[in-house]
Amino acid sequence: MQQVPLSDLEERVYQAVYALEARGQVPYPAVIAEESGLTEEEIVAPLRMLSEKNLVHREDSPMAGLDFGPRWCARQMA
Repeated sequence: MQQVPLSDLEERVYQAVYALEARGQVPYPAVIAEESGLTEEEIVAPLRMLSEKNLVHREDSPMAGLDFGPRWCARQMA
C-alpha cells in the first residue's frame, strides 16, 4: 500500500490525534490544538485535509447537552 504524503502541519495534527487516542483522551479540537502546539484556528485546515485523505474522521458527540465539539479519530496509517 502506498503511503499518503502529509504536510508538516498535517503530520503534527495527525500525531497529536493519534497520541491523544493512545493515552485514552478524547481528541476534541481544543485538546488537539494544545497537543500539537497550534491554535484551534490553525488545526482546522489540516484536520479537513486529513479527513479528505481518509486518515481521520469526525464523530459528533453522542450525548445531548454535553457537546464539547466534534471528536477527531485517527485511522491507522499504512
